[in-house]
Amino acid sequence: MQALWMLLASFFFASMGVCIKLASAHFNPFEIVAYRGLVGMLFLWGFTRWKGISLATQVPLMHLWRSVVGTISLTAWFYAIAVLPLATAMTLNYMSSVWIAAFLLGGAVLVQGRDAPIREQAPVFLTVIAGFAGVAMLLRPSFNESQALGGLVGLLSGLFAALAYLQVAALSKVGEPESRTVFYFSLGAVVAGLLGMLFSGVSPLRWPSALWLLPIGLLAVFGQLCMTRAYSRGATMVVANLQYSGIVFAALFSVTLFGDRLPLIGWLGMGLIVLSGIAATALRARTVPRSPAEEP
Repeated sequence: MQALWMLLASFFFASMGVCIKLASAHFNPFEIVAYRGLVGMLFLWGFTRWKGISLATQVPLMHLWRSVVGTISLTAWFYAIAVLPLATAMTLNYMSSVWIAAFLLGGAVLVQGRDAPIREQAPVFLTVIAGFAGVAMLLRPSFNESQALGGLVGLLSGLFAALAYLQVAALSKVGEPESRTVFYFSLGAVVAGLLGMLFSGVSPLRWPSALWLLPIGLLAVFGQLCMTRAYSRGATMVVANLQYSGIVFAALFSVTLFGDRLPLIGWLGMGLIVLSGIAATALRARTVPRSPAEEP
């Protein structure tokens, strides 16, 4: 079930990407971030009131850290997109799953020493690497020496995204509901977006282009809720691997909606992503139900 939550989150995020592509002709990235967060906050405020869930938290610093690292990741990704080829920026950002797997296995070795369940977790780690190879085949990133700074920033976007996802899992361990976690992240996005708009300017809200901001916000909050539930209840490395499915959905949207052509290596990469996700789920089902290496 946790795997299905991540697949659903990836579908929502890919659908959001289509809306962002259409809205980007009318709004700058900081505006989209701010409006996305604002729509999410309003939706979650009504949802939590309806469900009787309080937005008060006993761990504000944990939410602050999740918002800070998540916002840094998002801002770094936008910068990388601006200075690098899109495929390269997306590939570097999707290294977050590799970082997560490395953090979990490295932490297990440091804490547990020789008793760390490396033999049990290594196959799942390899499926994450295989999934990332599929991403590289599908996106076929390019890079040159003049783009070194952009490449470093893109790499950092994936690193901070990994920290954000691990913090999501940590928040669930202390009993924070998904809606509260996503609400405070949306709040952080609004603040970051507004700060960016002080420098990038504000575009007029014109009909009907402004309507794209509503599905962007709703798809973002639905994706965040599903992703948060997946990371809070599922095996972290498996969920991180299944996150690659967002690239598959995005590629399919690109082909069907925008008429883009996908070469053979792209289809092979897509197949490798799907197979690695299936393998990770099957391998995890054969290991210990809650391996210490899965603890963030």
